Amino acid sequence: MNQDTIAAIATAPGQGGIGIIRISGPEAEKILTEIFHPAGNRQGVPPESHRLVYGRIMDGNEELDECMAVLMRAPSSYTREDVAEIQIHGGTQVLQSVLDLCMRRGARLAEAGEFTRRAFLNGRIDLSRAEAVMSLIAARGEQERRAAVRQMSGGTAQFVRAASEKLYRLQAGLAACIDYPEEISDEEGAGSLREGLEQLTAELERSIDERSSRLIHDGMHVTLFGAPNAGKSSLLNALIGQDKAIVTDIPGTTRDTVEGEIRMDGIRVILTDTAGMRETDDPIEKIGVERSERALQNADVALLVLDGSKEPDGDEITWLKELRGEDAVIINKSDLPQRTTEESIRKIRSDVLCMTVSALDEASLQPLRELFRKRAEISDGLVLTQPRHLEAVKRAVSCLRDAEHTLDVFTPDMAATDLQAAQNALSEITGDRADEKLLDAVFSGFCVGK
Repeated sequence: MNQDTIAAIATAPGQGGIGIIRISGPEAEKILTEIFHPAGNRQGVPPESHRLVYGRIMDGNEELDECMAVLMRAPSSYTREDVAEIQIHGGTQVLQSVLDLCMRRGARLAEAGEFTRRAFLNGRIDLSRAEAVMSLIAARGEQERRAAVRQMSGGTAQFVRAASEKLYRLQAGLAACIDYPEEISDEEGAGSLREGLEQLTAELERSIDERSSRLIHDGMHVTLFGAPNAGKSSLLNALIGQDKAIVTDIPGTTRDTVEGEIRMDGIRVILTDTAGMRETDDPIEKIGVERSERALQNADVALLVLDGSKEPDGDEITWLKELRGEDAVIINKSDLPQRTTEESIRKIRSDVLCMTVSALDEASLQPLRELFRKRAEISDGLVLTQPRHLEAVKRAVSCLRDAEHTLDVFTPDMAATDLQAAQNALSEITGDRADEKLLDAVFSGFCVGK
């Protein structure tokens, strides 16, 4: 496959000021020389590497577009192959015409992620950095962008390779114990090995933070729930600053979940307004209530919204007692005479976070926004954020735990298999050990042209 020359449109679909065609492989320079006519009658002159030149794209005697073009000779390129990039006007038809011309001159259409896959296979980047490329492209929040940049800069690879090196040293010590039983007794070998295993296992376990990973990639999900007409929709609209949910005085107006989004310290906060929770014979409203219950199950934070102008009924008291530690009670409609207060709520549930707001008063919503900010806090020093990496580290930890158990029951040499399995799991993160099935899974999520 690496003997082929590939080409693709590297910019997003649709119209734009500039579009880019990328070519990589042994025929890249030949194709560029044939179709690109630089200004100043320099056709046929070998282009200077890494110099952007103005000219025109020609299909025989027909001019397709004026452009800028650059040739980047191997190995100083993204793929470590000869790479050519052509910058033309970003119209759909002109981009397709130039891409078709490249393919008629010997290139084939690149597969999804094939440029980055070649960069990995040619040793320019490890697999974790390759994944970071797509994470950066797909980033929808500032924290997600920062995590991708840290990963591209090698933070993940450095951590994993340091852990792998410690594991290699443990394996070397075990091998010495096995090969030289006269000099190193099982007790001596197992004792030092167990201490090293415990330290490495603890270090890897500290790196597993699935909650932060989920917040970075999926955002923090906050669900507003409660009885009909408690003001959930008004609260959602006030928090996101637009009329997303329909608001009326008629109970049951919201019959389906409605989502809005805000940003807190670089984390996306997805707010979900739910249908009022109540028994109903209306089949449509029943579906809405079922969806509300699912949204509650998947919420990082659940907000029980109460109408402060009324006393809580039996259902609301039940919901209040079922709240988790990260959830909160929001007493809404503070602009009306209050019959429910924070003090009365604490008599029912003293440990719950409670605040009083009005959807009509922006200042009263600031404590609620601060709650979102606090719940969305994550460490900037997080080194493992990709779900695939976390899963691999969890497998490595499991294998190390198995090795510790083996040392307790059997002779030290029996732990060798578990240690090697842990090493293999860590190697999958950087791609030091990766089969075609793993690579296909990683690069299948990439876009064509990257």
